Amino acid sequence: MTSNIGHVQLPGLAWEIAADIHFPPGFDKSRRYPAIVSAHPIGSCKEQTAGAVYGAQLAQSGFIVLVPDASFHGGSGGEPRFIEDPTMRVQDFSYVIDYLVTLPYVDEQRIGLVGICGGGGYAVNAAMTERRIRALGTVVAANYGRMMHESPMNWDPIGALEAIAAQRTAEARGQQPRIDDALPSSPEEAQEKGLTEIDLYEATEYYRTDRGRKPSGDNLSLFSRQATAVGWDAFHRVEVLLTQPLCIVVGDKPGAWGSYRDGVELYRRAASRHKELVVAEGYSHYDLYDQPEPVKIALDRLVPFFKQHLTD
Repeated sequence: MTSNIGHVQLPGLAWEIAADIHFPPGFDKSRRYPAIVSAHPIGSCKEQTAGAVYGAQLAQSGFIVLVPDASFHGGSGGEPRFIEDPTMRVQDFSYVIDYLVTLPYVDEQRIGLVGICGGGGYAVNAAMTERRIRALGTVVAANYGRMMHESPMNWDPIGALEAIAAQRTAEARGQQPRIDDALPSSPEEAQEKGLTEIDLYEATEYYRTDRGRKPSGDNLSLFSRQATAVGWDAFHRVEVLLTQPLCIVVGDKPGAWGSYRDGVELYRRAASRHKELVVAEGYSHYDLYDQPEPVKIALDRLVPFFKQHLTD
């Protein structure tokens, strides 16, 4: 799968956001196209599943697809590095759309958003208040705030917040930052340490091998800045504010990241009049990142969904 890709730096809050633009076949700059923003997972980058898989294939189906790096990560600006702040990730979408609406070949009335894993949770939260988003798709969307009350924080959110507070104080006084690496260095190390829970192990297979490894897909996070995530909820007020057409894709092999249950919960709670739940039976969270058969299941629904809701 190939596509014509452009590279841009666009204005963010106080720094630039790096993004790739995937153009459709036969792109004609005198036309106006529907556009989709593709949001990468937490710890990922624009060159991985959000761009190389979903961005490329949605572009092949006739859309302009813009794939940004999150602030503080990849080619985007923001200091200190490796902050994973949900409120900032959600704000990024508005800056990206500010850029899209200046492009003469983008129809501002036909802008959609698709998010993968944690990027899907962020996309849900953004769509509730960013009304320039006309249609929303998610692939194994995970509610990062819910996750941060569970296994990443040893099921002790209050204890985690106390540790975060202590670390931030130490760094303010000159101590070296604590930067956590979320994954083992290889599948072999994961096996040796008994880290074989399906989502954790398959994340390692994706990010720590040639299957998905990219220089900016580092899965690093600055521990002292994680408190906001512990107090955040991607789905807060979806019953009232999430009204756009919604297509939710999940795999039915459950794992620690909880994307299956998050997807079912989102489908149940969202106020959207048009909503659909697509279950890729027999596939896991990371199968839907890049494996041909489950990705085809996802795109066989996402492409017609976006064509239906982002057309005149």
